[in-house]
Amino acid sequence: MTSQPPESEFAPRIEAFQAEYSAITAELGKVIVGHADVVEEVMICLLAGGHALLEGVPGLGKTLLVRTLADALDIQFSRIQFTPDLMPADITGTNIVVSDERGGKQFEFQPGPIFANLVLADEINRATPKTQSAVLEAMAEQTVSVARTTHQLPSPFMVLATQNPLEMEGTYPLPEAQLDRFMLKILLASPPAGELVSILDRTTGSETPTARAVATGQGIVDMRQTVRQVEVASPVSRYIADLVLATSPTSDLAPETATRYVRYGASPRGAQSILLAAKVSALVQGRANVALSDVRKCAPAALRHRLILSFEGQADSVTTDDVIAEVLETVQAE
Repeated sequence: MTSQPPESEFAPRIEAFQAEYSAITAELGKVIVGHADVVEEVMICLLAGGHALLEGVPGLGKTLLVRTLADALDIQFSRIQFTPDLMPADITGTNIVVSDERGGKQFEFQPGPIFANLVLADEINRATPKTQSAVLEAMAEQTVSVARTTHQLPSPFMVLATQNPLEMEGTYPLPEAQLDRFMLKILLASPPAGELVSILDRTTGSETPTARAVATGQGIVDMRQTVRQVEVASPVSRYIADLVLATSPTSDLAPETATRYVRYGASPRGAQSILLAAKVSALVQGRANVALSDVRKCAPAALRHRLILSFEGQADSVTTDDVIAEVLETVQAE
């Protein structure tokens, strides 16, 4: 059970959390049309201290969403366009030779674009595995190691990566180890006709809407601390554990779909992601404790990239979301 301040002290923090959350999402809403679920999941990732993988066909606003989020936050933002010829040093930085006051030569570390609070890894699956791995340490440890020296990344730190599911030529699928570092995998769908009309109105007129900075980096750090103090009852933790175990084909809790079509289930990091995301969801709704509804809401995005389907599952066009849906329907809370 999570340690939590007295209710008299925690209630104002919940109100402050909601106010700041609403201010940020309101600024995003000035630019982004629709995608309410996507915006909420990105905000959950940001406030839970995780990283997000945005997947969708070109033109759905993945990059625009990340740029707008950066505009709404008074923090350092950088964009890395991943290409097949991108090298690890282009991301992390490198040591360069500089002259000192006496005319001598020495090495000086030149930080790369990963040294920012919010990093957009655009089309991350277009880079080679060697370059993708350069982001791995940064995402997991919030540090970068160059020439036996470890450099601390700024706080808060978040990686928002995008990838196109349709473009297969010239791409390198992310390895499971790196996929597992992403807290949520967020899917973007094509907008309906009404939203498409609104997009045309906003983007083809004489004025283009922009977001203004309404939150600071320290404010995000404070909100993350509030998230960590949300109460979690033992039955809720057990329910999350059962959900994750049920994704494994060898588990007694696994439904038929998981037993038949899943090769490997979700890792313990998947359970951590569900719980942290559920804590943010509870705070957004003004609650100081996690409900089962928060868990069910956050589970698909936290688990869909952590399940590895068998060859039979791929042949039968089964998706990880199909498996997760049956797991949520089958597993019951005690």
